[in-house]
Amino acid sequence: MKFIKLFSVVLISVLLFMTACSNKTNEDVTEPSDEELENLNESGLPIVKDEITLDMFAGQPPQSADDWNDVMIWNEYEDMTNINVNWETVQSESLDEKRNLKLGSGDLPDVFYSASLSNTDLLKYGEQGLFIPLNDLIDEYAPNLKKLMEENPEIEKAMTFPDGNIYSLPTIFDADFSSLRLGPRPWINKEALESVDMDMPETTEEYYEFLKAVKEETDMIPFGSYSAGMLLRWLNGSFGLVNRGFDHPYTDIGSDGELRFIPTSDEYKEMLEYVHKLYDEELIEQNIFADGSTEKFMANASDDQYASTVSHDPSELFNIDTMEGATALEGPYGDRLITGITPTVTGLGGFVITENNEYPASTMRWIDHFYSDEGAKLLFMGVEGETYEEDSDGEVEYVDKITNSSEGLTFEQELAKYLVWPGGAYAGTIIKEDYFKSLESSPASLESAENLEPYIIEEVWPAFTYTKEENKILSTTGSDIEKYVSEMQDKFIVGDVPFSEWDDYIDKLERMGLDEYMKVKKDALERFENN
Repeated sequence: MKFIKLFSVVLISVLLFMTACSNKTNEDVTEPSDEELENLNESGLPIVKDEITLDMFAGQPPQSADDWNDVMIWNEYEDMTNINVNWETVQSESLDEKRNLKLGSGDLPDVFYSASLSNTDLLKYGEQGLFIPLNDLIDEYAPNLKKLMEENPEIEKAMTFPDGNIYSLPTIFDADFSSLRLGPRPWINKEALESVDMDMPETTEEYYEFLKAVKEETDMIPFGSYSAGMLLRWLNGSFGLVNRGFDHPYTDIGSDGELRFIPTSDEYKEMLEYVHKLYDEELIEQNIFADGSTEKFMANASDDQYASTVSHDPSELFNIDTMEGATALEGPYGDRLITGITPTVTGLGGFVITENNEYPASTMRWIDHFYSDEGAKLLFMGVEGETYEEDSDGEVEYVDKITNSSEGLTFEQELAKYLVWPGGAYAGTIIKEDYFKSLESSPASLESAENLEPYIIEEVWPAFTYTKEENKILSTTGSDIEKYVSEMQDKFIVGDVPFSEWDDYIDKLERMGLDEYMKVKKDALERFENN
């Protein structure tokens, strides 16, 4: 008995000692050392007096530079900052596996950059101490990000986890860059309008009549896209659905002002009935649900076979000049919204500082530069005279050697010799229209976005963060519910399940645990609003 008591006392002492050591370690890696601060310049460049080296693990899109250790953008930034980075880059197909091996082995880099970390992982490894809290580092060493957070409080709300910590830095879309935030948007074929002698449709009924006329009077396909979901992305706003933005396809605010589950609402059912009618009358490409439909769509679009679509700029993507931006369609109850818009905060898991990092303050200053106008220009445009030129009005354009490759390379292939952003490697930055030369920046895209702006919803929620317990519910019950909704959505549209079985569909969702799912969503919304 004495032995058991003695063993218990020893065990408790050991656990308390280990806890104290663990707490001390977390404080040490979060708080910059005196040695680091002596070497750190408070502002301006270079960031540090004597060169330091950081190890960064990065997800590498196939379109970006092959060797990030010898590419112009990072060589230039190394000279500017006095911070050398050893890049370990991993292609997307093996990113999850190799990142998880790093996390499991404890062989951590100083930073995970653009490594596709989920919010669940950020909280999990943040609570374990592998990822350090960034709140204080932002306050002290990230003036550019701090300014953006003060100008737009939604940014800090989106970054903050339920435990009050910020474990990662996001990519931020400039709020005024609506073309980028819209993504794929609706287009109507001008020649199709002329062929059927109709004006641009402005209501769902007019759109139906247009599609019918196209089918009866032309050889064109009335509607086609990457998936049926693209059409729903356009039509949601005609039925008042997804009214808090693209990151919340299952929940929004109903007419009673309360959080609602969209896929059980009367408006959702009515939208599916409308789309079913279009599909049943062959006004939607019939193979849109089949395997390989995206490749078929791309081929048909390049041959200018569609009277309408939801896509990125067809003039750039398919090299056709017959499409013009469509408008928001007014639905049966007067709703005329564009709701498929992303929040300003995206890619939350883009930049993480680990417990192994000996220079957290210097690292924060390194990434904070890209939240400035100057830093965004550097990341996306490169170096003046080398990769871009700036005119007297401040307009910037890539130089001829990039836009007209002497080796016959595509724009992205040539650009990848100098920059790493093609394909999506741009964590921890702000994306501005002036410097982001992509499909969303084309003249047609900007014009279509301007025409849609009056109908864009005002309140756009970022993706919420959840507690460990809530994540468990969402990964089990929530995943099953969302998968079932997706499957039934297709079946209702195609007609495999008649709408007479709608009540059975709702009953099954309730049996699957819809109340528990909605409680998680309500709690997350309440935290977000009170952050």
